[in-house]
Amino acid sequence: MSLEPALPFEFLVLGTAISSQSSSRSKDSWKECVRNSARDALSTGSWLLTEAVAVTIFLFPRAAMKGDIDNCVKPILDAMTKCVYVDDVQVGRLVVQKFEPGGIFAFESPSSTLANALSVDGPSVYVRVTDNLHEELC
Repeated sequence: MSLEPALPFEFLVLGTAISSQSSSRSKDSWKECVRNSARDALSTGSWLLTEAVAVTIFLFPRAAMKGDIDNCVKPILDAMTKCVYVDDVQVGRLVVQKFEPGGIFAFESPSSTLANALSVDGPSVYVRVTDNLHEELC
């Protein structure tokens, strides 16, 4: 029996986000890490989201990032295609922020997944998907 994924859906990817300008081999490897992390967090038998979604991506690099954060977004969104949602054209809202060492503030009430991202010793990427495109805008 297939189940609609519970939203918001969150997962954590261990490792450094790869730029869309990286080599094909690096991007493919990174996308596989993202897909595996998403699949591990999804309920067994859940189907792909078909409606518009909002995606939040928090980058937690090990050191100051040298590249632009926008270059790290495309491989993550592409990796979730055919895994979390049907197509990344469904992404109607995108929030991206980097938290370099020394620049992390105290989140008021982080989810358990975000708390895990904050406690990881090493680089990681936190991803949250919801169907509420107006969340936090009110």
